[in-house]
Amino acid sequence: MTGEGAETRRGFRVSGRVQGVGFRWWTRRTAQQLGLGGSVRNLQDGSVEVHAVGSADGMARLEAALHTGPPASRVERVSVIPADPSVSRSAFLIAS
Repeated sequence: MTGEGAETRRGFRVSGRVQGVGFRWWTRRTAQQLGLGGSVRNLQDGSVEVHAVGSADGMARLEAALHTGPPASRVERVSVIPADPSVSRSAFLIAS
């Protein structure tokens, strides 16, 4: 499932209809399938923030998946933001 490559950290902000549609749970499941650690949380402005750590291949696949999201969502934009250096590779969490 995961590709070989150097470990990398990335942060993303996903905008559109991404709250109340299972986006955080979908992101967690997708990241876990790709062997990534990190976190996802809703922001007050209606967007979702994702921080991930893992292989470069897994990260590229997560970023591509975020542009689509789960079926009930409507992703308008995925922006790269500074990565959170405190996220752990050991788990992918849904933060509050």
